This record gives sequence, C-alpha cells and structure tokens, in this order.
Amino acid sequence: MTHSPHHAAVGDDCCTELARAGASRRRVLQGALGLGGAMAVTQLFGESVMQTSYAGTKGGNVLVVLSLRGGIDGLGVVVPHGDPGYYKVRPTTAVPKDQVVCADAMFGLHPKMAPLQPFWATGELAAIQAVGLPAPNRSHFSAIEEIEDAAPGSAARSGWVNRMIGMGPSSATGGILDAVQLGLSYPTTALSGERSVMATSDLARLALPGLDASAPARRYDSLAAAWSGATGPLARSAADAVTVSRTAGSTIAGTADSTTAYPTAWNADPFAKPLKSAAKLIRADLGTDVIAIDAGAWDYHTGYGTTAWGSMQSSIDGLARSLAAFLTDLGPLRSRVTVVTISEFGRRVQENGSQGFDHGWGNMMLVAGAGVRGGTYYGRWPGLGAAELAEGDLKVTTDYRQVLGEVLARRFPDRSLPTVFPGVTPASLGFMA
Repeated sequence: MTHSPHHAAVGDDCCTELARAGASRRRVLQGALGLGGAMAVTQLFGESVMQTSYAGTKGGNVLVVLSLRGGIDGLGVVVPHGDPGYYKVRPTTAVPKDQVVCADAMFGLHPKMAPLQPFWATGELAAIQAVGLPAPNRSHFSAIEEIEDAAPGSAARSGWVNRMIGMGPSSATGGILDAVQLGLSYPTTALSGERSVMATSDLARLALPGLDASAPARRYDSLAAAWSGATGPLARSAADAVTVSRTAGSTIAGTADSTTAYPTAWNADPFAKPLKSAAKLIRADLGTDVIAIDAGAWDYHTGYGTTAWGSMQSSIDGLARSLAAFLTDLGPLRSRVTVVTISEFGRRVQENGSQGFDHGWGNMMLVAGAGVRGGTYYGRWPGLGAAELAEGDLKVTTDYRQVLGEVLARRFPDRSLPTVFPGVTPASLGFMA
C-alpha cells in the first residue's frame, strides 16, 4: 500500500479513520440528544416538539439522498473509457471498454450497473462527473461534516437538509416527518439543526409494541395518563413515542407492503432494506420532503478487484440491483421522487500498491427519477493526463452543491438556495427539467 504525505493514513484492511468517524458521530449525536424512553428509535432535534404536527404536506415531491459512505471511486462507476489516461494509470483494475453499459464516446457505467439500464434508456437516470468539494479534503470525518453541513465558515450546527425543510410548507407547525433518516437510529449531520427530524433503523418500530389492535386508544390513554405532568428529556421522549406511534406509526403499519422483489444477498442488504422502507414511507404519504440513507462502505484501499471479483464490483452490484428495485417499486410515484447519490470524496486516480485506491478528490453523482433529463452524462471533464490532475487526483469542475441546488430549484422551488447553500452562486448543468 502506498500513500502520499497529504493523504489520509489507512489501516491494513480499511481506513481506521472512517470507523472512528462513525463512532464519533454517533457519540456526539446520541450524547447531545440524551433521549431514551419507550421508543428509542425516535430521536428529535429542536424545541417545542409537542407542538409539532408530525406530518407535512401530503402529495408533494420527495428527495432521496443516498450517501455512499467511505468515498466511492467515481471513476469505477462512471468509467471514462474514452480517456486514454484511464487505462494507463489503472493497469489491473480498469473496467474494459467493451464491458461498460450505457456508453457514449467518453463515458460508460460499470457493467454491474446493468440493472439500471432500463431507467437510463427511458431518460430517468443520469450521471455527473468531476463533482465534489471546492477544495480537497481527504479526511473522512471532516469531509463528511463539510459536505453535509454545506455552509463553510458558519459556526452554526445546521445541515443543509435541516435548513431546507425549515422553509417547507409545514415548517410553521413542525412536521417531524419532513426529513427522515432511514437505516440509522440517529440523524446524520445533513439533518441536524433547529428543525425536528426523525431517524429510525426500522419503520416497524414506530408503533409501540404490544398494542391491542382492537382497542389501541386505551393503551395510548393509559400511557398519556402515566406520563401526565412529567417533565424532562425522558418524559418528552415518551410523549413523542406515543404521538408518533398514534399518528405516523399507525399509518405506516396500515400501508401495504411492497410486492416488488428486492435483492436479499449480503452485498445488497445495506441498500435494499432502507430503500424498501423508503418506498413504503413514500406510499404512506406522510408529507416527507427528504429521506436520507447511508449505505455501503466504499473505502477500498485494498481488495478493490476487477469486474469479475473484488469488493467494488460486489458493492456496485448490490447498489444497482437495490436501486432498480426501489425505482420499480415506486411505479407511478416516481413522478414525485428524485434520487441523488453523494459521497465525501473520490479516490486517487492511480492504483496503490495493494490494488486499491487511497483518498482522492473529484467524484461522480447519480441522479434518478422525477425531473431528471437522463440517458446522458453531465459535467465538464478535466481529463486524466498527468498535467490535468490535481496532485494525482481528478479535479473537481462542479461544486456538489450546484448539483443539489439544481435538484432543489426544480423540485422544491419554494426553498431559498442561498439559505440552504450560503455563499454558492446557483448555476444549472441542465440535468433537471
């Protein structure tokens, strides 16, 4: 394994800094919340939570933010097969030109992305290359914080999703379900802030256990009486649990399960489970604006492999099959739902000594669903020639906030982009109708 001095140190099998980042984030968030009570999966930010409506405006647009944690190798997903530099620097890991799918003269998708080909063909899937933070940040922890905070220079602990939902139609009454973190029992930085949000590892746990289906009101009334007059975080959490169970939990429990077959293999499970829950939450139509999902562990310093074996092709396979199932499951509801992927940074252009890739800079983003002008590649390609790289990394030609901003401008035009992404001048790439 080789490292440049300015690149993050890594462990033998994976980056230990990434593990520390996750543990630290959990400690900070859970410690700050200090919530427990009857339903530990419900965690809330903000004050006056008992005055919240617990539901937003029904029938609105939904943004699904799929965070590919660990720094996905964008050059291995959106393959620049038309750039001769690509094959020079990746002698053992490059995707052969004759194997890419959805190809044009410069780019193609990894062959394991094939399950998404139908959505590319119908113009519902697009890719943007050479995106990322405006300046390199190769630390997992600080890059994640920076990309999810999206407001450099601000001392306020407020993520861009939290700022976005704060301007939504249900902002005056609360709307704890305006933003929901799925797959984790704590919200990530993007959702942190003044506005109340919800995080759950399992939608089924939003209903109190042991409810008598024939007379649930009796149980709710008993719990309300038991906690009447109580104060403090525990009482507040218990009250939230009862209220969420009585409202959103009841609605979700009554929503039909999907008939779409989601993949169940180990490599798909981290993506399929939360995406299946997301589809059910959307069908329940509780007014959710944003669904955030953290999925995968893309920090492949070693074991990256080829198109036939290794961690990268396996993870792409799981991602693609799960995302295809999700889009299929939505059916007509795709007209309301836009998916965008994001990752804290890309990987180095050149292989390291362990047939893997260390932390880099430029990356790719995928967009799918409502409003997407798909079937093509966007972004200005900087090239992979030696003189075209930034200290050995793919240059960023598009600030990732421009991508998110274009989605918000088209799907949530009532939100102020300067408030969500302060200091960023909006500029359209044209991938959204």
